[in-house]
This record gives sequence, C-alpha cells and structure tokens, in this order.
Amino acid sequence: MKFLYAIPAGLAATAAMTAFLYLLSYLTHRVMKVVKILGTMLTNRTQPDGNLSDATSTRIIGTLAHYLIGIFFAVIYLALWNSEVGFITASWGLLFGLAHGIIAMFAWYFFFMLHPNPPIIPLKSYLLTLISAHVVFGFVVTYTFYLLLEPDYPFWW
Repeated sequence: MKFLYAIPAGLAATAAMTAFLYLLSYLTHRVMKVVKILGTMLTNRTQPDGNLSDATSTRIIGTLAHYLIGIFFAVIYLALWNSEVGFITASWGLLFGLAHGIIAMFAWYFFFMLHPNPPIIPLKSYLLTLISAHVVFGFVVTYTFYLLLEPDYPFWW
C-alpha cells in the first residue's frame, strides 16, 4: 500500500516544484519553465532561433515526462526510508531534496551537452535554480508521505 502513496506524493511535489520554477521564471524573466524545456528537448523541437517550442504536444509530452519522473523519485525516497536511510521529517526531506537537486543538475547538464539541438537558455542559472526547486520537491514529497503514512513522530524534527 505504501508504494501507491508515491503517486500522490510525486504528483504533489512535482506540482510544487513546477509552480516554484514558473514563479521564478515570471519574477526573473528567465527561461525556467521546466515542462517546456523538457518537452522541447524530448521532441527535438527547438526553434531555429534557439527558443522553446510552443506546440501543445510539446507541453503535453513535457508535462507527462516531468510528472512520471516525479513519481519515480517519490518511489526512490520511499525506498530510502524503507531501507532505514533517514526519516520522514522536514530535515530529511530538505536533505534528500538537496541531494536530488545536485543529481538533477548534473543530469540536466549532460542532457544539454548530449542533445543535438538544445534550446538556448541561461544554462548556469537554470541548473543552479534546479537545486532549489528540488529542495522544494523534497520537502513537499516528504510532507505528503508524512500525512499519508502517519508515522508516530513529529514532522518538524
């Protein structure tokens, strides 16, 4: 049963992370719209001028891929806790999110380096922002699991 909790936890955390990135994109006027970036790269639809694709199918593919990856990582978090690595607490959620963000930063870096036609975005700021976004993910996924699993200790530990 706990395994199925990864679905709402992954969805909630991915939604929070995506909202965080879109808010930062709005506030800073930098391209950090992860769904459009991921969709553009997965469909290889980078525009001739280096911009992201605005096609509906690009956004759908980016959204599906992003949320499936979020659920996958929620399963990884659960597997770590079941292996007695950490606890379902705020501090462990933030720590897992930080580690997850560093891994994601390197994964995205290699994705951009290996892609035949990546979009032109400010890569350094995007990669560094991904770390913060994954800290948000780690916190929300942990809190969601905490609410669903109801462990016998406080979340703010």
